[in-house]
This record gives sequence, C-alpha cells and structure tokens, in this order.
Amino acid sequence: MFETSLLKNKRILVTGGGSGLGAAMGRRFLALGAELVICGRKLDRLDATAREMREETGGKVTAIACDIRDGAAVDNMMDAIWREAPLDILVNNAAATFIAQSERLSFRAADAILAPTLHGAMYCTLGAGRRWIEAEHGGVVLSILSTSTITGRAFTVPSAMAKSALLAMTRSLAVEWGPKGIRTVAIAPGPFPTAGAAGQLRPEGRDEGWTARNPLGRTGQHSELADLASFLVSDRAAYINGEMVVIDGGAHLRSSGAEDLLGWTEAQWAAQRAARSKA
Repeated sequence: MFETSLLKNKRILVTGGGSGLGAAMGRRFLALGAELVICGRKLDRLDATAREMREETGGKVTAIACDIRDGAAVDNMMDAIWREAPLDILVNNAAATFIAQSERLSFRAADAILAPTLHGAMYCTLGAGRRWIEAEHGGVVLSILSTSTITGRAFTVPSAMAKSALLAMTRSLAVEWGPKGIRTVAIAPGPFPTAGAAGQLRPEGRDEGWTARNPLGRTGQHSELADLASFLVSDRAAYINGEMVVIDGGAHLRSSGAEDLLGWTEAQWAAQRAARSKA
C-alpha cells in the first residue's frame, strides 16, 4: 500500500510541522512523493527542520512562519501558498495543552490552549476550504485530535473541549463539503511521546505506570501515526469521510489517561504551576 508514489503530486500543509508528530508526518509524506509546506511560529526551527527533511528525502519543503491564532495571518499564509500552487491536503496538527486544576485556570491560560488548538485549526480549515470551493478543487483536511473526544479528560479540559469541537467540525464539514469533493477526516492518537508534550503532560512526579496500563504495554511509535495519516489523506482512502480513527493501543478502553492526577496533593499542583510559570 505504501508505494513511494502514494502521495505523488500532492501538496500538503502541516501546521506545527517543525517538530514532534508534525515533523514525523511531514517526513513520511515526503518519502511517499508529496510536496510539503510546514508552518509554525518559530521560523528558525522550521527552517532547520525543512533543511533536514530536504537532506533526508530530496523532497521539496517550504517553511512559512505563521501564528495560526491570528485569522488574518492564516489568510495571508494561504494566499502565499496558493500563489505558487493550490494545496491538496491540510493537516491540522498544531495544538497546545498542559495539565492544570480547572478551577485555577485563568482566562488567559484557557485561551492559550483554545486559540491554537481550536481557533487556529478552524481558521486553517476555512481558509483552505474556501479556496478549494472557489476553484472547484478537491481537497482533504486531516485533524489530529485526542481520545479525550471519547472519554473526556480531567485536568486538560480546554484541550478536551477544543478537540471535541474539531471532531464536530470534521463530521459537519464531511456532509457540507463532501459534495464539493472535499473530505474531512481525523485521528485520535493515544500516547505518542514528544519532547514538547512530555514537559506539559508528564512532569516529574507524575505516575509513570501509564505504559503498563496500556493493553499493548507500550507507547506508540511516530512512524505508526505517520503511516495512518498517509493512508487517510491518500486517494486509497477516498471513501472515508467524516470519521475519526483511534490509534492508542486500546488505552482509552481502560481509562481516560488522567486518573492518576486525582491523587495529586496541593503541593504537587503548586510545584507544577510554578514550573509552568518559569517555562
């Protein structure tokens, strides 16, 4: 199934593509023949990742600095992309989250999660969709969600809310845009460790028994998520629309992934707030 031409002639934008799962997916897309655009807020990181990707794959990679929390900035980015050629695929990967006692969240802290995770993904989706529809050009939107869309998740409530809203967007646009040749799909990953997420979700002092509690006894490998994403955005998945695929080893069938935090002391939460403030 994963022949090297699977994504040939596909132009793909990955938000938050400079590191972590976004970069892993981008590398796989390139290896399968795609042309890649990655965006994020830090151009130096994007440029470094793009350079590495070109050296590894020989593929075409464009890096664009964009704060997707700003709708006007997203529109400008889409204009810049379309000036060269239309996109074929959008991957809504950029997101923010951290663990916190919900009653202690400030408005600013909640917005720091909702702005990129929900609003940014919506701005990018509408920006791409509008252009596809105007040009009568088909497209695919893949949104990276979370198993919190199924279970809910204590202590990351704004993230669970945002991801659930994006699932509603995926299902709604599948009906509205499907007749226009635009598919919307989603992935709900379980634990796929990244450096950025580890600091926010798995700080020192948090129970590390989560791997043992996974029915498969391990975390996910980035290549596994990248392969699933590659299939879903490819023409091989042309009849999949409005669906979310879970890839978590069955972890959500046992717990939401936040139960260990119910036993945290006030001292542990205070230390976590202090660490986040320093970061």
